[in-house]
Amino acid sequence: MANAARASAQSASIDVIFDGDSITDFWQRAGIKVWTTAFAHYHPFDFGISGDTTQNLLWRLAHGQAQGLHPKVILLMIGTNNMKYTSTPQDIADGVSQIIGQYRKICPDAVIILQAIFPRQALPTDPYRLKVNDTNALLAKLGDGSKVIYLDFGAKFLGPDGTLGMDIMRDFLHPTEKGYQIWADAVSPVLEKYVTPSTPAATPVATPQ
Repeated sequence: MANAARASAQSASIDVIFDGDSITDFWQRAGIKVWTTAFAHYHPFDFGISGDTTQNLLWRLAHGQAQGLHPKVILLMIGTNNMKYTSTPQDIADGVSQIIGQYRKICPDAVIILQAIFPRQALPTDPYRLKVNDTNALLAKLGDGSKVIYLDFGAKFLGPDGTLGMDIMRDFLHPTEKGYQIWADAVSPVLEKYVTPSTPAATPVATPQ
């Protein structure tokens, strides 16, 4: 696990972990300019891996991904890839709950910001969109308002009629730079409550490409 080894080498400087699937992983591609401006001074590390499901992330945690790290905040969003399989909203929520439990054991002092799964597909009536909504209703119950903060800002990506535009998500799933800016603007006020900005590293801490 190259990411885990790299994070271990930089453990003293990592204050914020981002974790999830390609949506998180692509901070280092479509979102890199926003990432550098919005988050570099928080000394973040991006563990997101394209294609990952809740099961994949659980495997990563079980095999040492975050061992030895002491982040102040973990921003977590996972589950959209489970939707193309037979996973029900409850299955996905159960997987996320297990991930939270593992992170609480590995990084007990961190606040977990559990982000709602982003809306996907153009129309609000799309089956994927409806499944996202049903799953998020269950994820909301995992927040405790203290160590696990549930945050749903999906509506910020949508038009007044609930449609999702390609200027926000190029394939109705992965954010464009504009979409990543919306994301950064939504989470930054919450992040500021738990992490004091400091001088950023020479390059943003992120997953290798």
